[in-house]
Amino acid sequence: MSYGMTLTLDQPFDRIVPAVKEALAEQGFGILTEIDMAATLRAKLGVETTGQVILGACNPPLAHRALLAEESVGLLLPCNVVVRATAGDRTTVEALDPAVMVAVTGNEALRPVADEAAKRLRAALESLEQRQSG
Repeated sequence: MSYGMTLTLDQPFDRIVPAVKEALAEQGFGILTEIDMAATLRAKLGVETTGQVILGACNPPLAHRALLAEESVGLLLPCNVVVRATAGDRTTVEALDPAVMVAVTGNEALRPVADEAAKRLRAALESLEQRQSG
C-alpha cells in the first residue's frame, strides 16, 4: 500500500515551506506542530542534513468526525506533511495518505473522512503545482 502523496517542485526549500502552509490553510488545515528536522538533528546529534520540516496539519471538522468514528484514531492524527530539500533547488512535498487510518484501524466508518481529507490534501498539492507553473 502506498502511504503518501508526493510532489517535487523546482523551487528552493525556503520558498516552498510557507507556500505549503498557505495551500494547506486554503483547504481548511491548520498547522498544529512544526518540527524542523535539520535543526533538531544538528542540536541533538551534531549532524548536518538538508532542510526538512514535518508539519502536523489538522482540519478540525474532519478530525472531529474521525474521532466520532474511532476514539483511538487520535494516534494517527494529525495529517503529517513533510517538506524537504532535494537535489539542486528542488523541494519535495509529501503528505500522509489519510487512507492509512482506514487500513490501520480496519474501521470502514473512517473511509468518508479519509476520502475527504485526501481530496483536500491532493487539492493543496495541486495548488502548489499550479503556482509553480503559473
